[in-house]
Amino acid sequence: MLLSSSIFIITLILILYKPKYMGYSAVFMAVVAVVLKTVSLKDVIEVIDIVWDATFTFVGIIILSLILDEIGFFNWAAIKIAKLSHGRGYWMFINSMLLGAFISAFFANDSAALILTPILLSKMKLLKLNIKTLLAFMFAGGFIADSASLPFVFSNLTNIITADYFHIGFIEYVKNMLLPFVASVVVSIAVLFLFFKKDIPKKIDINLLPEAKSVIKNQKLFMFSWFFLTFLFIGYIIGDLYHIPVSFFALGGAFVFLFIAYFSKVVSFSGIVKNAPWQVLWFSIGLYIVVFSLKNAGLTNYLHMLIKNSNLLQIGFLSGILSAFLNNLPSVMLMDIALKGQNHLFVYVNIIGTNIGPKLTPFGSLSTLLWLKILEKNEIKITFWQYTKFGVLITPIVLFLTLLVLYL
Repeated sequence: MLLSSSIFIITLILILYKPKYMGYSAVFMAVVAVVLKTVSLKDVIEVIDIVWDATFTFVGIIILSLILDEIGFFNWAAIKIAKLSHGRGYWMFINSMLLGAFISAFFANDSAALILTPILLSKMKLLKLNIKTLLAFMFAGGFIADSASLPFVFSNLTNIITADYFHIGFIEYVKNMLLPFVASVVVSIAVLFLFFKKDIPKKIDINLLPEAKSVIKNQKLFMFSWFFLTFLFIGYIIGDLYHIPVSFFALGGAFVFLFIAYFSKVVSFSGIVKNAPWQVLWFSIGLYIVVFSLKNAGLTNYLHMLIKNSNLLQIGFLSGILSAFLNNLPSVMLMDIALKGQNHLFVYVNIIGTNIGPKLTPFGSLSTLLWLKILEKNEIKITFWQYTKFGVLITPIVLFLTLLVLYL
């Protein structure tokens, strides 16, 4: 156990220290685990079989998001949603959270952090809002990116990994997670609004924003994107009925749309492919191999016994706390292995815990790390204690009330 734990801790330190190179770090430590024989080559083959669909699905969703961002889709949505507030600060805050929830649900939590954060930041600066108001919008946007990533298999890498591991279909997943998603969004917005209410001005001059249509690079492609996204979503449902892997539609659809956008002379083919999160591919495989090292050492057996005597709330908070301190991807992998053969409802509890729980700490999820990096690039520094104070006050309430929905 000591050797496996040491490999795992070193892997986490390398990932958190240099998240940009997380894939290389994870693969390097996976090779170390194989060399030191804490995992076998048979384990490696099993890991690849578990994560390939999840990883390619995630890469596809991010590629699609990057193309839509290039078209101006998200920029248009941010301006539209701001203008719908008619200058009322409270409504602009709520509308921004709803936009974040929409992007997180349909384009994954990392897209919400990676794409929506700089867009919101630029709009807040155009509106000449003070630093307290700007931080209120940023903190709330960063939180909703994870708490709203529940409804679909592709909304979060943790969802995809778990759905693949337990062979949960697209439709079955949605039926079980739609109500918790609604609860999480409503509770998140309510709690965040109460927390930041004093920092949100009652009136905001929306005339400082440009016209929404002015940010669209290609009107025809923009209109086509709505039809394409609708057909893609239908494809996920049809694929589920015929047991076709989700990645076939997510990654395949992303490249079809990329070719269309490229021939429309809106995006650079090589630029999108280059900026796609290929590091996540190596990260998923490498990290899961390292987690298998812990499984072989007996940690998942211990978690399995612990879970047997726990209720839904206890399991949800166990997943949340593990995610907050170990990062949600290794945590969801550990918990998935430990949950095999147990109450099927526990699987969904684990997803909720590993999606919301990470917000307790700044290193709990990849989306939070991306969010912090984007803010830092824009000269907005959020300290560890600043974030943790926010996370500790908000996260347990949202997690508790979302988990309660599963008792209904």
